[in-house]
Amino acid sequence: MTVYAVGQGGYRVRFDWGPVGADVVAPGAAFVAVVDVLSFTTTLTVAVEQGLSVLPYRWRDDSAVDVARRHGAMLAVLRNQTGPGQITLSPESILNANLRADGIDRLVLPSPNGSAISARLADAGVTVIGVSLRNAAAAAAWVRERAGDRPVGVVAAGERWPDGSLRPAVEDLWGAGAFLDGLTKGVGAEDFSPEAGTALWAYRGVSPGLRDALGESVSGRELRAFGFSGDVAVASAVGASDVVPVLTDGWFVDGGS
Repeated sequence: MTVYAVGQGGYRVRFDWGPVGADVVAPGAAFVAVVDVLSFTTTLTVAVEQGLSVLPYRWRDDSAVDVARRHGAMLAVLRNQTGPGQITLSPESILNANLRADGIDRLVLPSPNGSAISARLADAGVTVIGVSLRNAAAAAAWVRERAGDRPVGVVAAGERWPDGSLRPAVEDLWGAGAFLDGLTKGVGAEDFSPEAGTALWAYRGVSPGLRDALGESVSGRELRAFGFSGDVAVASAVGASDVVPVLTDGWFVDGGS
C-alpha cells in the first residue's frame, strides 16, 4: 500500500502489528521488541530467567522435532499435547519445571506468532529482544542504555483468526505499551509515532486494573476456559523479571549475562 512508502520512518519509536508490521518497523531500526504476552514472550522470559537458551521456530510440525534433536534441545509442544517428560508453550509449565537440574539448557519454542516474527527478524540487521509484561521495564531500560538516538521498533504479535489472518490481541497492545512506557524516560513524546503513542496510552489506561483485564481479554478467557489460568497469572506479573532475552546467533539469551 502507498501509505507504507512513508510509514513511521520519521519517528525514533515505532509500533505495528504482526509479521508484516515487523517488516515495516524494522528497516533503519537498531532494536526491535517483539511482544506476544499470551504466551510466547512470557514463556521465553520465564525460560531465560532459568538460564535457558531459546530457539524461536516458525513451525509446529515434524521439522521442529528435527531442529530440536540437531541442537540437543528440548522441544516445547502444544499445551494439549503434553505427556510425561514434555514441556509446553505454557509459561507456568516452564516456571514449575527444573530443567537445568535435568541437564537441559536449550529449548525450541515453535509458535506462529511471536516466535515466527522473531525468526523472521533474525536476518534483518536489527537487535531483536523478547518483551513480556514480566520484563517490559527491564527491557526498556536495557534498550535506553544502548539505543542513543537510534530508532526502536515495537511489534505486537497478535493472534490468528481461523482463516489465518491477524487478530490484533489487546494483551500484546498492553505489553507493547508497558515497554514503551519505560522508553519515555529517555525519549521525547515527539519521537513517538502516533501508533506507538496509542499503545503507550492504552497501557497507561489499563495499568491500574491490568491483572483483571488480562484475565477477561479474549485470549485470557480462552486460556482459562481450557484450564490454563496459571498462564494468565504468570503473564500478568508486571515487572517480575529483570532478564532481557536478546536474539544472538539464532538463540535468545539473557542480554545481561
